[in-house]
Amino acid sequence: MRKLLTAMTFALLVTSAQAQDAPIAHDAEFYILQAQHADQWTKDDAAVDAALAQFRAGNDGKPPNILSILVDDMGFGDMGIPELNAVRGYETPNINQLADEGMRMVRMYTEPSCTPTRVAQMTGRLPVRMGMGDTSVDISGFGLPGNEVTLAEVLSEGGYSTSHVGKWHMGDIPESWAMNQGFDYAQHAVHQQGQLTIFHDDAIREQVSVGIADFDPAYTLDDLFRPDASAMATVIEGKPGEPVREIRMAAGERWTAAKYDEMNQAFQDKTLDELRRLAGENEPFFLQYWPMIPLDNTRTGRDGPDSPNGGLYADKMQLLDTWVGDIMNELDTLGIADNTIVVLMGDNGHFTKYAPQSGFTPMIYKGGKGDTSEGGVRVDAFIKWPGMIAPDSMVNNIIHVSDLYTTLSRFAGADQFIPRDRLVDGVDQSASLLFDDESKGRRDHVIVYSISTPKAIVKDKLRLNLPGPGESPILAEFFDLYRDTHEKYPVSTEVGAWGGQEFVRILGRHMARKEKYPDGPPAYGVPYEGIENLRQETQAAVEAFAIKRGSVTK
Repeated sequence: MRKLLTAMTFALLVTSAQAQDAPIAHDAEFYILQAQHADQWTKDDAAVDAALAQFRAGNDGKPPNILSILVDDMGFGDMGIPELNAVRGYETPNINQLADEGMRMVRMYTEPSCTPTRVAQMTGRLPVRMGMGDTSVDISGFGLPGNEVTLAEVLSEGGYSTSHVGKWHMGDIPESWAMNQGFDYAQHAVHQQGQLTIFHDDAIREQVSVGIADFDPAYTLDDLFRPDASAMATVIEGKPGEPVREIRMAAGERWTAAKYDEMNQAFQDKTLDELRRLAGENEPFFLQYWPMIPLDNTRTGRDGPDSPNGGLYADKMQLLDTWVGDIMNELDTLGIADNTIVVLMGDNGHFTKYAPQSGFTPMIYKGGKGDTSEGGVRVDAFIKWPGMIAPDSMVNNIIHVSDLYTTLSRFAGADQFIPRDRLVDGVDQSASLLFDDESKGRRDHVIVYSISTPKAIVKDKLRLNLPGPGESPILAEFFDLYRDTHEKYPVSTEVGAWGGQEFVRILGRHMARKEKYPDGPPAYGVPYEGIENLRQETQAAVEAFAIKRGSVTK
């Protein structure tokens, strides 16, 4: 592990040196916009520099603290708007207040599912670029490569203390874990809610999961076919270069709904503890809190509905809203609210496989988690920075989650540490956010991937759903997203007559750019390696995984 950390540190020093000598490399469409707006961008950059310098002058020369909260599987319109809360039949008053005090990024695009969105936010790169476009539920033996330079690493180079609490979901190998990806401290689940709330013992009894333990084993030959969620590693804790330990799970103990509740409360408590600790230090901090709720799939341990909605996720969303309120109040109590940027957003659309009992169905846009339609990749997103970002404001230009990487780095005065030896998809949206001016945005398109395949292109108000292999491109569907949020009424002839070839060229330039900056694979390794207190049943689960992996090389 120390060897890995040394190599990562050396690589970061190399890329930092490179960062001083060259501009950030972007995808092709960035340069088309730059060619048209270079003079204005130069003026905007100077204005941003002046605003950031003025902030630092009033903050003892320090850049702002950054608190990032990423909420799982929340569709657009479910946070921040009391009228839509009323439509749903539940309330998020604390998040609504945050929205009123900050800015809504109306056109925030993510990736279709958990892992790729988190990869994009952490690396500023499309997850396809390092083979991380898929979402794994159980033991998988791969993860985020150590040579990716995360936002935590960039901010650490800029003098920040860094801490991560909650979900992570970017691999079950040590190279990929948060404490080995730039965070000074991390406490996070190794996997995600598939293990922790969908196929644990109580979920099996409630038929949330079928066929794991509720079957007659008389005719079962393959004892390794069904996973045992309780045997998988749960939550780990550690610091760079120090032992990593699994916490709050004893040998032989079963994972249950009660354990899930205990874990979620512990993440919230730890976030508040870390906030207090970091606020007491001299350095600016980057605290990342990725809660596991509102996903919670069982009725076990619940007294009843907590809202008129009564959905499994909706009542936990109200709990999470209370927790967000506690965090915001703690910022005030600590006296650091005015010098702390808070970003709160969803990671992708609703988990529609569990609708409507979850309490959520697509509201504004078509589709949900895993879909490449707007409802899969459009989310609520808010940013608050008192005195710097206008309260009760909104911008309607396209922002992709990868843009947080470059924009927060700029706000922190650490963008010089963004690597220059690879393509970075995130663009700097500082001017648009600071000056409440969507005309100052630096992105007007996104390419929506499903794992490793481009499935749609959004360009200003238009969306093209790309035809599949063997399908005629003449049948490709265009939609006007302002007129048709549910993608029901194609305007293919009207748009395709003039724009079809233009969209094809966007994709062509994107693919041609990959020739210079080719995609790479994820990192592979031994699951859970380095957890010093690995349970016996977990070791057996790893051995079973090794048997399955080794079967293809016989």
